[in-house]
Amino acid sequence: MIELPELVAGGLAAGTLSALALGGSLLRSRQQKAALRAEVTELRAQLDGAESAFVTEVEHLAARRMPAAAAQLAHPHLRVPGPARQHTPGTPTGIALEYVLTALREELTAQRTRIDAAAQAGLRGATREIQAALYRLQDALRGLQQRYDDPELAQTLFALDHENEQSLRRAQVAAVVCGAWVGLAREESHVVDAVTGGQARLSGYHRVQVHNHLEPGTALVSHAVEPVAIIVAELLDNALRHSAPDTDVVVNLEHVHHGVCVTVDDAGLGMTQDERARAQRLVAGGDPILLTDLGDPPRMGLAAIGQLTRQFDLNVDVSSPSPYGGVRAVLRVDSHLLARIDPDERPPSVSAPRSTREHLVRREPARETATHAIPERAPAGSEPARPETAVPVTASAELPAPALPLPAAAAGSGTGAEHERAPAPASDGEEPGGLAALPQRRRRHRTAASVAPEPQPAARRPEEAAAALAALQYGTAAARAPKRAHAPEPHRTDDEGGAAR
Repeated sequence: MIELPELVAGGLAAGTLSALALGGSLLRSRQQKAALRAEVTELRAQLDGAESAFVTEVEHLAARRMPAAAAQLAHPHLRVPGPARQHTPGTPTGIALEYVLTALREELTAQRTRIDAAAQAGLRGATREIQAALYRLQDALRGLQQRYDDPELAQTLFALDHENEQSLRRAQVAAVVCGAWVGLAREESHVVDAVTGGQARLSGYHRVQVHNHLEPGTALVSHAVEPVAIIVAELLDNALRHSAPDTDVVVNLEHVHHGVCVTVDDAGLGMTQDERARAQRLVAGGDPILLTDLGDPPRMGLAAIGQLTRQFDLNVDVSSPSPYGGVRAVLRVDSHLLARIDPDERPPSVSAPRSTREHLVRREPARETATHAIPERAPAGSEPARPETAVPVTASAELPAPALPLPAAAAGSGTGAEHERAPAPASDGEEPGGLAALPQRRRRHRTAASVAPEPQPAARRPEEAAAALAALQYGTAAARAPKRAHAPEPHRTDDEGGAAR
């Protein structure tokens, strides 16, 4: 049998072992709690840091990034700042913030488009009423011009008509930018008439020099006439506004492989590379145009060009500098927008510059007939004629066109009067093509060549201006009349002594 002391010793040993085991368990439990407490503290610190970082990013988003993203829609050159913390991009927080910016841009774009469409609709309706009123005023002014013959009143009416034309152009440009139709439907017209028509709508039209190198009869189809005139007027207006008042704007009309080009060169300050790129984007017409993008006050010229190039399949380029130091603008009209008009049946307007090719065609026959000039039989005892004053049969005395400023109704070109020459009417009782007309023409030509022209006065009376305008109209009409056939030389007898019959 087991004795009592042994049992007590065994119990004590078992209790000791149990106590040790329980103590170890309690120690491990405390260590685990301490570790958990430390982990919780660390996680709480991380959470506080993440919350603080998130708040900082949201504040940065609201204070700087969102306003910059909204302003970037109107000014693409602006840069949107990145996140406030460097490690934010790529994280869930950074991706969520970028999504917020994208949604903001889309919503602002939609709202701007909707608001701008409403503004354009209102402006389009207003300009339609203004255009109708200006057209009625234009008809009234032209009716007064035809009714009254007073030269001073006619000059005043011409000036009012020109001012009305400029107001009408501005209203028309605003309507085109807002998506309205050009407002006029014209018949097929010469290209040079469309160019000079656009020139006549400007206050500084006298500074524009138009050089016509097109084949006579080159015309535009009916639906392209008014758009081309509007585009040319806006390109010339920009050239005149951004160049010195004492410089000229040069316009060249030339044939190209795909159609016709109208090149406008000015001697202004030019544009920077960014300004030229923005202007090219506007005239290209690829992007939608908003009124809020045109400045305050809005500059609608290039925007109107962009609308017309997109609607009528025209091409405008302003990306090249001008050789004169300013800007070169090129309008290209493709072949499918060109037509042909018989220049004899429907000649260009009086103020349009003559084609250089037409002059070359006319000079060639003149050189051929000059070698067969019929000498005049001088009267007895008179001084023999000098060889350099011999005039061919087909030649006619030239009357210089009066140098007066053309009104808006007839001011298609600043150089039209310089190209227009008119034959002088024959004296009473003389045949235009016979030998009897030769002495008179030669003496007039020699007198005009020998006498120096008198200087023009600084200012003209209204009567003189009206008389000069009438002379210009008469001369140009006579110059366009078909040339008469040469009359046969009349029979002369000895008793006539060579006098003209």
